Amino acid sequence: MRTAYSVESVRAAERELMARVPEGALMQRAAAGLAAACAGLLGRVYGSRVALLVGSGDNGGDALYAGARLARRGAGVTAVLLSPERVHGGGLTALLRAGGRAVHAGDEGVAGVVGRADLVLDGIVGIGGKGGLRGPAVPLAEAVGRSGAAVVAVDLPSGVDADTGEVRGAAVRADLTVTFGTHKPGLLVDPAREYAGSVRLVDIGLGDVLPPEPELEALQHAEVARLLPRPGAESDKYRRGVVGVAAGSARYPGAAVLAVAGALRGGAGAVRYVGPAAEAVIARFPETLVSDRGPAHAGRVQAWVVGPGAGEDADVVAEVVAADVPVLIDADGLRLADADAVRGRGAPTLLTPHAGEAAALLGIDREEVEGARLAAVRELAGRYAATVLLKGSTTLVADPGGGAVRVNATGTGWLATAGSGDVLSGLAGSLLAAGLTALDAGSVAAYLHGLAGRFAADGAPAGAHDVAEAIPGAWRDVRG
Repeated sequence: MRTAYSVESVRAAERELMARVPEGALMQRAAAGLAAACAGLLGRVYGSRVALLVGSGDNGGDALYAGARLARRGAGVTAVLLSPERVHGGGLTALLRAGGRAVHAGDEGVAGVVGRADLVLDGIVGIGGKGGLRGPAVPLAEAVGRSGAAVVAVDLPSGVDADTGEVRGAAVRADLTVTFGTHKPGLLVDPAREYAGSVRLVDIGLGDVLPPEPELEALQHAEVARLLPRPGAESDKYRRGVVGVAAGSARYPGAAVLAVAGALRGGAGAVRYVGPAAEAVIARFPETLVSDRGPAHAGRVQAWVVGPGAGEDADVVAEVVAADVPVLIDADGLRLADADAVRGRGAPTLLTPHAGEAAALLGIDREEVEGARLAAVRELAGRYAATVLLKGSTTLVADPGGGAVRVNATGTGWLATAGSGDVLSGLAGSLLAAGLTALDAGSVAAYLHGLAGRFAADGAPAGAHDVAEAIPGAWRDVRG
């Protein structure tokens, strides 16, 4: 499990740990890991040119001490000081003694220092920074963007919000971020994640003093494998889980086909389909059980999926929402479902909006959701008393009762294709029917869906049908 903690939690843990270890030990641990990462990126340290962008405080100190280590190995290291009067004194002294040099950010020729560098180490702002970069840091970040240097961020890229993943103004784009002690939420959530590049975690000893519950958690192969349902020797289709799918319309029959595909490939023991696209569904998947009597009379199910391609059929949505089994609401269903009825449900509910649908539910602009994804998913979960899966480049899953938000980054841009969300809905519905909690069903479905998108595309365009067909391959990959 990859976990991320808030700035407040990290600082409290650092204070507790610093009281137990010699003064400066944590910074030296961080600098050693940072220097090693830079050396690995450079390949050959001796003779290389390194520019340090140094702000005030400990973040700049980490950069200076790492720069001193590189200078002792023969690199030409120049520190660009944004606040010379508040620079970390011990770090600057160490750099100068190692043969490095320092210039002020306002000095003539600073842009050339950055432009000629083989590697730029971004230590402008630490985890407490809010809003975009300001003052002389802005042209420095722009010069970094124009340079051909490899860019390494200290703890997180300067200008991004460590707690929320928001980027409000100018920020440094890194090729590699070396973070200390634990991941920060902004390193795992877009849009900030895009600025971080690859992320490497350096252990400085915080593990024993961090709180038991993180802000974010990201499932890895091992956790997903443990959650995957496995049929036993006595399993039948009901024990494996029967999922009902109420989807599709005369205008969008394909949505029903794709949702059923996701459910079948996701391991459902059986799929009951209700809707006007029965002929199309049966033609593609003859094993589907179809009904024209409505969701309440379709037969036994352990979970329902409602909404993909539903058009304006609010009655079907209301009938599913009234069911006493877990329900996944997607697409048109999100627009048609009565909010009070959703909040009043006794069984688990999973909402799966994309940013535009989330914005409509919250009454804000789509750009606000995309810029503050973590806040949006938490707000939706609380407002609807439901688990919410917010789709996107990093999919987020939040429970209504709070707790750690799950983040998934297995997705690929090739999943941005019509019908992909319908497949995800069917897949998550099958996991709900198998008995997973809404949080686990959403998280595992997002993980498998992302892998399936990668396998189906393999670097080339792929449609939603291809993604559905690749789900068993993703399942096998996770189980090893």
